[in-house]
Amino acid sequence: MTSPTREARIDIIGAGPAGLTCARILQRHGVTVTVHDRDPGPDTRDQGGSLDLHADSGQLALREAGLLDEFLRLSRPEGQEMRILGADGELRAHIVPEEGDLFKPEIDRGRLRDLLLDSLSPGTVRWGRALTHVSGPAGGPRTLHFADRSTVETDLVIGADGAFSRVRPAVSPAVPQYTGVSFTEAWFHAVDDRHTELSTLVGPGSATGADGRRALWGQRNGGDHIRVYIIRRVPADWIAATGLRPDDTAGIRAHLLGEFAEWSPRMRRMISDNDGRYVDRPIFALPVPHVWDHDPTVTLLGDAAHLMPPLGVGVNLAMLDAAELALALAGSATIGEAVRAYEDTMLPRSTETAKMLEGRAEDLLSDDLPPEFGDDHGA
Repeated sequence: MTSPTREARIDIIGAGPAGLTCARILQRHGVTVTVHDRDPGPDTRDQGGSLDLHADSGQLALREAGLLDEFLRLSRPEGQEMRILGADGELRAHIVPEEGDLFKPEIDRGRLRDLLLDSLSPGTVRWGRALTHVSGPAGGPRTLHFADRSTVETDLVIGADGAFSRVRPAVSPAVPQYTGVSFTEAWFHAVDDRHTELSTLVGPGSATGADGRRALWGQRNGGDHIRVYIIRRVPADWIAATGLRPDDTAGIRAHLLGEFAEWSPRMRRMISDNDGRYVDRPIFALPVPHVWDHDPTVTLLGDAAHLMPPLGVGVNLAMLDAAELALALAGSATIGEAVRAYEDTMLPRSTETAKMLEGRAEDLLSDDLPPEFGDDHGA
């Protein structure tokens, strides 16, 4: 017999968009929840680039959180603009959002996180809480073990802790596998003054080019910043394998420029003159399908449940998961009933999407025009 929802101790691991969305909706429905995050504080590290939240998923979750209007005020609808470039830097196709189009406006990940954090009751998030593992019987209660050797007993642990989740092993032996494709991230700041040619090339949204073996993707962020993702099919340890170190910015730059030697100077500008170090981001995915036997005391959402290649669905599915789990918990008599109802919807949906995206990290390198670039979107 699992705990009645209103009396249950509910703990979320991970203060990313999904974990915070779940906590916010639970609190709106009068359900007590605690979020634990390994970072020492909310400003410890860079939160990543820009996100497009879709009207039929991410925005639905924000509506349930009571934050949709504020999101739309903070978002950048112009960020929906997309340019497809050739390796020569010439425009091949162009999508410009219509006036008033709010289907998938952009918002910086850090700004979205702040919006969610500020909406929570004080003290909801406990920082500096790095989970090591979950113990206890399947019927509960469960015990959370943290790196500082403290423990917390809970009736439900929600794994919202990403690709290498420490909660996942409590229900599933699955581990992420390297897709063979890696992102190398470069940052450019004050671009309108200091990187004017790059700013013009990328525009207000995103610009990407590929040659079938490698790709460059520039993404406008808020605050006059651009992030560039240098996408290649390489070993996961390519930096060490080429005799370089992660902090050898000049060496990595020279190596990357050599790989893109046949590309035009306009495009190679996405690699050179970046501000600060490069950040290596090998792309992992969970096996497909990833399912587990129902456990009334542990469940997963977002990348912890269904890590897929970064093809535009990740954060949206994660936030939809969060909203559906929170609403199930708020509307069910027991934790077990809520978890089962959530997983009965989430697992088939995530399996269907994961099957569609399986092996498609390679699409990021393709020089074919995506289907959404029809004749009416030509340059």
